[in-house]
Amino acid sequence: MAAPILIVPGLGGSGPDHWQSLWQARLPDARRVEQADWHKPARAGWIARLDAAVATARQPPILVAHSLSCALVACWSWVHARPVQCALLVAPADVDSDAHTPPEAHVFRPMPMKRLPFPTIVVVSRNDPYVAVDRAAAMAEAWGAELVDIGDAGHINTSAGYGEWPEGERLLQRLQAGNPAYQSA
Repeated sequence: MAAPILIVPGLGGSGPDHWQSLWQARLPDARRVEQADWHKPARAGWIARLDAAVATARQPPILVAHSLSCALVACWSWVHARPVQCALLVAPADVDSDAHTPPEAHVFRPMPMKRLPFPTIVVVSRNDPYVAVDRAAAMAEAWGAELVDIGDAGHINTSAGYGEWPEGERLLQRLQAGNPAYQSA
């Protein structure tokens, strides 16, 4: 039985043409972690909803997070010890930067910079407006994650031209197969 996939959108909730929404509609084991307000994140509420989704999964899930929800996953793992199979964290927003992220994203300050307890791939773009590539690389290193740099790809979202995003799905399949570069200690 395949592990369930929890789609964890960031600020705004990933609209209908976003790769996360397209994957959710097409992948049989995928479901979205819903938030009370996609435009005004509340740290405790967002963490609680992610925790509830992980807790009710029939087996340890795969987390697929975008942007602000990469910080959510890191914050959640800091306070909860529920098992997760692995995580694909795409275009992490730098919540510690006033220059890169809007004020509503700052509720996830400080960004946890500690090893995640599950295999993780962090996908970054060299021209992401919400994080400098060197900061994203530092996050990946701190999280013990494999870093995948896909070049100049904007924020890896709909406005940057990403709909289905087959390259991302191949990374997800690699995680599902248990083949991330990172191996937990």
